Amino acid sequence: MTIRTRFAPSPTGFLHVGGARTALFCWLHARANRGAFILRIEDTDLERSTPESVQAILDGMDWLGLDCDEGPFYQTQRFERYAEVADRLLNEDKAYLCYCSRERLEKLRKRQMDAGIKPRYDGKCRHLESTPEDIKPVVRFSNPKIGMVSFNDLVRGRISISNTELDDLVIARPDGSPTYNFTVVIDDMDMQITHVIRGDDHINNTPRQINIYQALGAEAPVFAHVPMILGSDGARLSKRHGAVGVMQYRNDGYLPQAVLNYLVRLGWSHGDQEVFSRDEMVSLFSIEDVNRKAAAFETDKLDWLNQHYMKVLPTAEVADHLAWQFADQGINPEAGPALENVVSVQAERVKTLRDMAVQSRVFFEDYVEFDPASAKKHLRLVAEHPLESVLAKLEALEDWSVEPLHQVIDDVATELDLGMGKVAQPLRVALTGSGVSPSIDKTLWLMGKRRSLDGIGRALKFIQARRSENVQG
Repeated sequence: MTIRTRFAPSPTGFLHVGGARTALFCWLHARANRGAFILRIEDTDLERSTPESVQAILDGMDWLGLDCDEGPFYQTQRFERYAEVADRLLNEDKAYLCYCSRERLEKLRKRQMDAGIKPRYDGKCRHLESTPEDIKPVVRFSNPKIGMVSFNDLVRGRISISNTELDDLVIARPDGSPTYNFTVVIDDMDMQITHVIRGDDHINNTPRQINIYQALGAEAPVFAHVPMILGSDGARLSKRHGAVGVMQYRNDGYLPQAVLNYLVRLGWSHGDQEVFSRDEMVSLFSIEDVNRKAAAFETDKLDWLNQHYMKVLPTAEVADHLAWQFADQGINPEAGPALENVVSVQAERVKTLRDMAVQSRVFFEDYVEFDPASAKKHLRLVAEHPLESVLAKLEALEDWSVEPLHQVIDDVATELDLGMGKVAQPLRVALTGSGVSPSIDKTLWLMGKRRSLDGIGRALKFIQARRSENVQG
């Protein structure tokens, strides 16, 4: 048997963290078993589904690298198929037309809740002898009245529920549009899905769907319901915990490798291992190893993984992602050092690519003015001679690489009998306008010769202006 999984999001918003993790688990189960991964867009909610949400889902899947073998399929293109199956169930007396008004259903629900009874449809229209006129009915599935529904969940174990707990659910609305629990069965049946991996908020739907499979004479797939994701405070995950669209993580400067690695560890583990390459995920993943307890979302762990991948991935690969950040920040990557060089220097110093882009702007654009506090502290009269000495040596330097640049600073400090900081800090302010940057030799290297010499000259003019002010004072 070929394993076939599917990810079936509703395009009513972005691809969020929980959905992305479900997609990853589905993708991994298919890849680990050399099966097929199908993408299906469940867009039957015509009022809330939007083309923008569909594109957001496709973009998120593409960014994460969760490629599908078939699809995307759209439920709105399968309405004829759903109507065909609904008619079949009606003809076989496995479904019926229900003419109950919304007012009657609301009153029924209130009476049941007041009596402490679980709300469910009472089957009033199940055996109607005559049908009302001028009322568009819904189609209800004739759920079995007796017996149990049992299934072996790959995550939660054996689950059983009595059919008396289930009511006759609506499978088609008055306008003929199908409902979720009906369409998902038809789609999974037609697409030969063998394993349904989804959030545990769907557990209550599963017995209803199994009964529809049985009514159609079809074998139900294997189910695996994964636990929800909670915030670090134990509350349901929300935007304040980081529950944003997947593409927001791209915008915020995270690598897809880091996000995937983080998602796979939300509920699944392999010993004490924390870092997994994509190939390791595929070779080691087993849906049976997913923990049934809810996982907690921790941004600090995601930050740690992101920095890890910025440091260990090929710099060219990281640079490709950094280029997007440069474009988003309006920084021209052609106006400074190669982005691979930026990555090699900055990866140790930042948590995200966005931080890397922001902190690297100075290597591509001249700063507007000195940071007042840094200039006051480091561009003093005593810094003039060290800066002049550095300037002279740098002007004569032909090999503009890290080691020769480091030697220049070391030589000046030695010749002037100064600590390295007495040379490096004034130079850092001269180059960047502030007192913070990578090591001074790497800062010079990234800044380039022209911009470095210009910066030192600018700092010397600043110091000379301060001398004039002192003299005049």
